[in-house]
Amino acid sequence: MANEETNNVEVKETKVKSANVGDMIEVKKGQFKGIKGEVLVVRENSVIIKIGMNEKTGEPIKTVVNHKNYKKIKG
Repeated sequence: MANEETNNVEVKETKVKSANVGDMIEVKKGQFKGIKGEVLVVRENSVIIKIGMNEKTGEPIKTVVNHKNYKKIKG
C-alpha cells in the first residue's frame, strides 16, 4: 500500500498596497528614485507608470516599478 500523506500547506496572501490606474506615485528605490509618475497599468507584482514625454517624438516615457518600491501621493 502506498503511504498517502496530505500536506496542509496554507497559502499566505500578503496584502500589498497597490495603486490604481490614474493614481500619482513616487518611486522610492532604483534608477528613478524620487521621480513622480502616473499609473497606467496595474500588474500582480508591479505597476507601469508614465514619468514624462519624449520631446522629439511625443511618445510617453514609461517604466515598471515593483509594488514595494513606490508610495502613493495624496492629492
